[in-house]
Amino acid sequence: MKKARTKWAVLLLALLVVAFGALTVANAIQTDGGNVIVTEGVIDAYRGVNGEHHLGQMTYKLYTPKTATAEHKAPGVLLLHGYQNDRETNAAYAIELARRGVVVLSLDEYGHGFSEPGLKERGYVNHTVKVNYGEDSIEAGTFKKVGGTVRYRLLMNFSNLSFFNDHYSKDEDGNAIWDSSCGGAAAYAVLSAMDNVDSTRLGVSGHSMGTWAGWSVAAAFAGTDIEPRATVLQCGELFRDSVYDTSKIHFNNVLLLQAKWDEFSYFRDYKRVVDDDLLKSDLRCEFLGTTADKAAWNETFGSFDDGSARRMELLYTNHRLTTHHSQGLAVALDWFKAAFGPGSMNDIPVTDQRAMTKEWLALLAMLLTLLAMVPLAELLLTVPFFAAVPQPLPPKANIKPKGKWWKGAIITMLIAGLTYPFMTQLGHARAAAPPRGDLPHDRGQRLHRLVFPAHFGDGGHLLDRLAQGEESRGLRRLVRHGPGQ
Repeated sequence: MKKARTKWAVLLLALLVVAFGALTVANAIQTDGGNVIVTEGVIDAYRGVNGEHHLGQMTYKLYTPKTATAEHKAPGVLLLHGYQNDRETNAAYAIELARRGVVVLSLDEYGHGFSEPGLKERGYVNHTVKVNYGEDSIEAGTFKKVGGTVRYRLLMNFSNLSFFNDHYSKDEDGNAIWDSSCGGAAAYAVLSAMDNVDSTRLGVSGHSMGTWAGWSVAAAFAGTDIEPRATVLQCGELFRDSVYDTSKIHFNNVLLLQAKWDEFSYFRDYKRVVDDDLLKSDLRCEFLGTTADKAAWNETFGSFDDGSARRMELLYTNHRLTTHHSQGLAVALDWFKAAFGPGSMNDIPVTDQRAMTKEWLALLAMLLTLLAMVPLAELLLTVPFFAAVPQPLPPKANIKPKGKWWKGAIITMLIAGLTYPFMTQLGHARAAAPPRGDLPHDRGQRLHRLVFPAHFGDGGHLLDRLAQGEESRGLRRLVRHGPGQ
């Protein structure tokens, strides 16, 4: 007994030592060997012209290179994750950008991660489209009414954006797409106000649902002194210029990472496959600013100098893996560097990527920890308290004949597999999370009074004042210290 206990104890210790070692190296990669400080913070979210609706707090993870100081400001990038993900999904982009001297804020969007506001704060309307926005029509049946529960209408409006014309973003019942940035606009303002961030060299990137949020952030700050210099869409949906006010809104230097085998029709213009026919469509040519005979994958059109740079990078991967695709990440790093200008990022080659090593090490640590449950259980069974747990196998007479027990097993697996996607919707990303008293309160990173009305195009609010050329210094003071301080 003693010999067996020693064997299991040694195995348990060995597994845990290797697991903790893997996590230590993973953390060293995340912090670039101590050159990047990784912290967490919260932002207060409000809605309403006067901020009368406090939605709760949003959580974020901040990657700060030690080279970014008040005297030597660094570029800043906001990262926005996809549906049913959280800020950790952005780890590859966050790690590689921070290694190159960029301050990165990775947000838990509405209804995700530890953020309190529910996804319903994004808003919804009683209609939807079945094609890209701007290519729809009532006559063709591609612009249609939707009913049902709020949850269903919310899902049907994921690609409907706050800055779209009222025809799309509002309905006759008074509903509206309140904030399709899912809190991203408030987070972007916080990032721009940090003392060590150069607010003239900012960017935004999102994946999947985060690309709609990214479009919305870029639109919200278009024309202000802190407008994004670049937007990187990891599997994003395009729309026609006719769906928003082009006299007030423009998008600087947009890179679209296109997954060849994207599972979702949104991100392949509702076509069956991603091919050259998709590339040469009117919508894609409008995006690139060229004609069908000149349109090409993996080629930059326009100029970074005037913000007209556009590119569609074709990645041989699927939707989910785009966030960690080495080619896509390399092109994105080059894109931000070109948009931010000379000297904005250090000279680490874009092919020198360590983020995936961190992911593999974290996976190894998880598997080893799970495996450690075996020697742990064996050790516990040697303790008198658990001595009664082991039981002899039941007699064969009580076991179902060969083949029959499989029926129950298969039914059980099918029930679990088929109901999981629906059951998760009942509690995830729909209603606001219950209040919690255990969130950190970092006054230096909180946004106390940045408010957004029902539609980004409405007048009289903070973004309009910024667009009219007012200084954002006051905004930065409010973000750092709060009102009246």
